[in-house]
Amino acid sequence: MFKRILIANRGEIACRIIKTARRMGIKTVAVYSDADKDALHVEMADTAVHIGPSPAAESYLLIDKIVAAARDSGAEAVHPGYGFLSEREAFPVALAEAGIVFIGPNRGAIAAMGDKIESKKAAAAANVSTVPGHLGEIADEKHAVKIADEIGYPVMIKASAGGGGKGMRIAYSQSEVAEGFARSRSEAKSSFGDDRMFIEKFIVDPRHIEIQVLGDKHGNVIYLGERECSIQRRNQKVVEEAPSPLLDEATRRRMGEQAVALAKAVGYDSAGTVEFVAGQDKSFFFLEMNTRLQVEHPVTELITGVDLVEEMIRSAAGEKLRLTQADVKLNGWAVESRVYAEDPTRNFLPSTGRLIRYRPPAESVTDGVTVRNDTGVFEGGEISIFYDPMIAKLVTHAPTRLAAIEAQADALDRFGIEGIRHNIPFLSALMQHPRWQAGKLSTGFIAEEFPDGFHAPAAEGETARVMAAVAAAIDHVLGERKRQISGQMGGRAVIRERRRSVVLGEREIVLDVQREGDAVAVRFVSSGGEGRARQLTSDWKPGDPLWSGDVDGFAVAVQVRPVRNGFDLAYRGTQAKAFVYTASESAYARLMPVKVAADTSKKLLCPMPGLVRSIDVALGQEVKAGETLAVVEAMKMENVLRAERDGTVKAIHAKPGDSLAVDAVILEFA
Repeated sequence: MFKRILIANRGEIACRIIKTARRMGIKTVAVYSDADKDALHVEMADTAVHIGPSPAAESYLLIDKIVAAARDSGAEAVHPGYGFLSEREAFPVALAEAGIVFIGPNRGAIAAMGDKIESKKAAAAANVSTVPGHLGEIADEKHAVKIADEIGYPVMIKASAGGGGKGMRIAYSQSEVAEGFARSRSEAKSSFGDDRMFIEKFIVDPRHIEIQVLGDKHGNVIYLGERECSIQRRNQKVVEEAPSPLLDEATRRRMGEQAVALAKAVGYDSAGTVEFVAGQDKSFFFLEMNTRLQVEHPVTELITGVDLVEEMIRSAAGEKLRLTQADVKLNGWAVESRVYAEDPTRNFLPSTGRLIRYRPPAESVTDGVTVRNDTGVFEGGEISIFYDPMIAKLVTHAPTRLAAIEAQADALDRFGIEGIRHNIPFLSALMQHPRWQAGKLSTGFIAEEFPDGFHAPAAEGETARVMAAVAAAIDHVLGERKRQISGQMGGRAVIRERRRSVVLGEREIVLDVQREGDAVAVRFVSSGGEGRARQLTSDWKPGDPLWSGDVDGFAVAVQVRPVRNGFDLAYRGTQAKAFVYTASESAYARLMPVKVAADTSKKLLCPMPGLVRSIDVALGQEVKAGETLAVVEAMKMENVLRAERDGTVKAIHAKPGDSLAVDAVILEFA
């Protein structure tokens, strides 16, 4: 077994690999760019080597620097993680020339499967069901349009060397093919150094299901069940689960056997994933094979009990698989949410900045429920513009799907992040969505269920009652503390029942609050005429960012941030300001004028921090709704900004090459 390995990656996956290596007694070497000099993976590793400037193209993507770091640090093997060099055939070749082992598949398998065009040819030869498409080279936009016309719309434009949603577009018309091809090719060149593209038929109402395979250098290959990855935005996965709510055992077996047949056909000898697009009728077609560890591998680990990183290391060291297919048993259900630094209310555009607060839920195994958080950041750290905006992967495992979803919802409620925008409100709201809970999924789920974008749900129903009760309980505890400090009224024992008015968003909820032993009792007066008081127990104290406790015996966690005269609360995807008033205070509060937001309808604002790639209009130009105004690049993604309505360009405040902050004015309209 290896004594020292280098991880040619960063962030949460580097930290994840270090954890397994440490458990196996293997020393680790981290590599880092200028932007990552204080990163968590650098701190966790036994040794760290600086490899260059912040842009990945000048550090993490340079094979010679990684090989030199491995050689100079005495590493016997290199784990590539995912992304970066993980599927670049030249990487294991260069490592082999330096006498260093690549912890991943052999170069032949990477060549056959790492290239999406070649992988489809190999799949067809292995009698694996494939999607109709064009696998040859595509010269330019005109050629792309011609091919799409022949295949029939809609089509999927994809980067041959792509992954993670980069260099991918769905096109429904000739104009969308032309523009999508140009943008995808540019992204592919920037992200992978390879701008080859291909086009295939896009299956309507599809589901994204993938099979995890595991092989060794002795010809053994098994599959470890499937993962459903249909919840996506911009073709990038957001929520994954294992197993899939679509499949039955017979379909699972057919997909698994096809995946194994393909892996054996190319001599696959590590962990890899065969991805399929599936119809609602359980039909399925080969999509691609990822010759690396997948981002969503934790859900497979939790339902099988197999540490995939450990198995990759053992396979690379020449050991035989320790499992046969008959040994693989699926236990319970696992759900993974990707926590991203992005603003879901702005079409999931990236957000950057410092993590003023980062308090993930505690990892635990309690009463058959597991909470796991794979992360690569820390409180006080910075989310950079140079890399993927992932903060963490929050994973829950339970005996049933609904129990895993409920555990995920509770864990998301306990996840505190401040300083940047993040997608936890969306993830929390998704966990409550009836269609998600019913397992009626497709890759179009987000677009179909949130056609106008995501807007945080208003506080209503049971969610509003819980938030109002917690706000009242917090206010009551604060009042007790003030009286105890000042010595007024003898402290807690003589505090009597008090009427309170909780203004929650635009709603006013009247209730009575009093202390009953260790609990705070809240009786609603104006919300359904409830007669029974709810009992709230918690050890919350002033300054705690999380109210964690029980409401009538049910565990509840509410994020709490003090604001002037009230609290900013977040629970189950709902965020609202809560103001707790006495009867006289509420009367005055109703007379206060409502602040009106400034009108920005005639301005094009930069939706996220980013680099201006192009300004596509001129001063005085008349534009129509839907026309491209500018392109802004952030975190390796090109974002096309379009006109929301007809207008005339009055002023241009930015130019290509400018780095803009969020809400910076790009254009003004007359």
